Amino acid sequence: MKQTITELILQAVKPLVEDTSSLNVILERPKVADHGDFATNIAMQLAKPLKQNPRAIAQQIIEGLPANNVICKVEIAGAGFINFFVSADSKQAVVQQILQQGSSFGQNQSGQAQNVQVEFVSANPTGPLHVGHGRGAAVGDCLCRLLDANGWTVTREFYYNDAGAQIDNLTKSVLARVQGIAPEDAGFPEDGYRGDYILDIAQAFLAKATVTADDMQVTASGEVTDTESIRKFAVAYLRHEQDLDLQAFQIKFDVFSLESALYSEGKVDHTVSALIASGHTYEQEGALWLRTTDFGDDKDRVMRKKEGGYTYFVPDVAYHREKWGRGFTRVINEQGADHHSTITRVRAGLQALDVGIPQGWPEYVLHQMVTVMRGGEEVKLSKRAGSYVTLRDLIEEVGCDATRYFLAARSPDSQLVFDIDLARAQTNDNPVYYIQYAHARICSVLNQWGGDVTSLAGAEMSPLQSATEAALMQALGQYPEVVSNACEALAPHMIANYLKELASALHSYYNDTKFLVDEPQLKLARLALITATRTVLRNGLTLLGVSAPEKM
Repeated sequence: MKQTITELILQAVKPLVEDTSSLNVILERPKVADHGDFATNIAMQLAKPLKQNPRAIAQQIIEGLPANNVICKVEIAGAGFINFFVSADSKQAVVQQILQQGSSFGQNQSGQAQNVQVEFVSANPTGPLHVGHGRGAAVGDCLCRLLDANGWTVTREFYYNDAGAQIDNLTKSVLARVQGIAPEDAGFPEDGYRGDYILDIAQAFLAKATVTADDMQVTASGEVTDTESIRKFAVAYLRHEQDLDLQAFQIKFDVFSLESALYSEGKVDHTVSALIASGHTYEQEGALWLRTTDFGDDKDRVMRKKEGGYTYFVPDVAYHREKWGRGFTRVINEQGADHHSTITRVRAGLQALDVGIPQGWPEYVLHQMVTVMRGGEEVKLSKRAGSYVTLRDLIEEVGCDATRYFLAARSPDSQLVFDIDLARAQTNDNPVYYIQYAHARICSVLNQWGGDVTSLAGAEMSPLQSATEAALMQALGQYPEVVSNACEALAPHMIANYLKELASALHSYYNDTKFLVDEPQLKLARLALITATRTVLRNGLTLLGVSAPEKM
């Protein structure tokens, strides 16, 4: 609808402006229904170049609109806004469009089957996934679903460090528990991990268990001095635990990448050599530096420390160089806000390679921290993890649907308060319940009717004349645009917000209307409308990875 009206405006403007290619026609939905369905300020934009009063320009645009059956009325408002009123037939047409397209309604082809890689979660295997990882999982998976709905070919990737200081601390912690040293004992590693899960790993190691993760299988040697076996087993054990968490969260990855492989396969050394050859590095005080200030950083960064060993952003550059080599011209990283400081230097390293990687590649979506509340007080600890709230804790408390919705329903750059009591409440204050209840209400009416919903395709829509019906049809018509905008902005919370508004329109309609009336044409029209609404609710919930129950 927006595209159609935009094209009509551009045709009307052609006699006034020689070249319309640079015009930005902005169509907005007025907050007051009496002001029409769409409004534009195009006349005010043209006032200065045309040296005319914007209301006079607006009048010329209105007079120049081509004949059409979409717009039934046009008004000039204020300083020169043009308000468009869409015909009832055009509004009603969306119902049959939804019934015909079903689960594909709202999907676009903006990606045109281009490849995109989305990296998310990427938690190091040192403990259970915490609620921050859960937010990254929810947002990242919703991004993948949005991109897929907009025609992109999506690869989901999980990258983690299976070596380094954190893994050393994990190994020492398990080794201590294997040897009977408890966290409260003097001999336990000072920087060790103290959660109960460390004891679980130690007991499984001593039992010579075999663990299978999505990307590895390891059998424990059971030897209390075999630190290498302990390290490999502990990593595999916790990767398996993460897999179970992600399965409970209904998330699956296509690719797992290990930081250790970047070293063992020579990719880090090769990248450093390429940076040296490009002329963007220098030696100073025994260290190797990258001249990141050439690419917008506030100061140059050390790549190789004087005592040897690379700083942490160097393998990131090597990893992303490898992504580029795999043909991913678009890459999106969903990460915690603590990664903000690395963005500039990673991009600088990629630019310094001089291999054609564009500025601003890769893209980043950073999420802020999550505070979990219960009974008005912050929940800080999990007995199993020992220091934080785990993702599994939340899923067990409120279920997968509520956990996913709450973690994705706010803009990632906003801090999030996860209220367990609200997420469990079966009231209209709980947005998940409110949306799912709208879907279940529709299913109840259709079950009571008992007819074949496929017979509603082709039903006459002209009986739909009430204000609540008009509001509901308008909301349905917005869905494809919301899906497109949410994908472009990398903002899954826009889908969550839309679904609340659609559910509100449905509940208002439900409370105001009798569906199974005696008049056949009116009954079928109303049943067609709520069936279309059920489809859009289900489609939107699917983008969030949330179920659409038929009974509640």
